[in-house]
Amino acid sequence: MDKFPGFTSSETFTQVPDSFIHLLKEIDDVAELKVILYAIWRIEHIEGHFRGLREADFEEDALGLSSGKIRSGLGKAVQRGTLLRREHEAEVFYFLNSPRGRLSAEAFDKGQWNESAMGSSTPMRKSNIFKLYEENIGALTPLLSDMLREAEKNYPAAWFEEAFEIAVSRNIRNWKYVEAILVRWKEKGKDERKDQQDVVKDAKRYSDSEFSEFINRD
Repeated sequence: MDKFPGFTSSETFTQVPDSFIHLLKEIDDVAELKVILYAIWRIEHIEGHFRGLREADFEEDALGLSSGKIRSGLGKAVQRGTLLRREHEAEVFYFLNSPRGRLSAEAFDKGQWNESAMGSSTPMRKSNIFKLYEENIGALTPLLSDMLREAEKNYPAAWFEEAFEIAVSRNIRNWKYVEAILVRWKEKGKDERKDQQDVVKDAKRYSDSEFSEFINRD
C-alpha cells in the first residue's frame, strides 16, 4: 500500500452531515459506506437544481468496487434511508435523503425534470481565487464561496493574485480588504504598466483612510 502524501490547502473539502457520523457504528458493509460517501461528494458538486445521480455515476475505478458491489451498496443505502431511489419511465436516479435531495426526488416523481436541468456532477478544478483565499486567508465557508464566485464575475482574473499579495504584505488577511482593493481598481482604474513598482513596496497606498474600516475586520 502506497503511503498517502496528505491533504493540501488547494483542494476542496466536502461537508458531511453530522447525523451521518452517528450512523458509522451501524454501517458494517464497505460497499454501502463507499457509495454513500461518494454520493455526498458528487452531489455536493452538482451545479444545477436537480441533484441526483444515475447508477453509472458511481464509477467502479473511483470506488474500487465491481458493478455488482455498487448495486449492493446502493440497495443497502436505500434500505437504510440515507439514499432515495426513484424510477420514472426507465430512468433511475439516486438522491440524498436531505431537504434538497427530497425536493429533487419529488420533482423527478412528477416528471418535472429534463436533461437540461441537470448540472454537471463532475467536481470542477478549483478556480484561482479559491486557492488564493485558502492559501492566504483561511478556510472557506459556503457564504464566502458565494462571495468569491460573484467576485469572479465582476473583476478580471489577473487582479486577484496582486490584491491578495497586497493584503498579505500589510498583514490584513480578510476578504473585505481584498475586495475593497478590487473595487477601487474597478472604479478608479488600475495601473497595468509592466514597470510599475513592486507590489509589496507599493502596498502602503492601501492602508490609508479609504481602507481603514477593513483592516481589523474578519
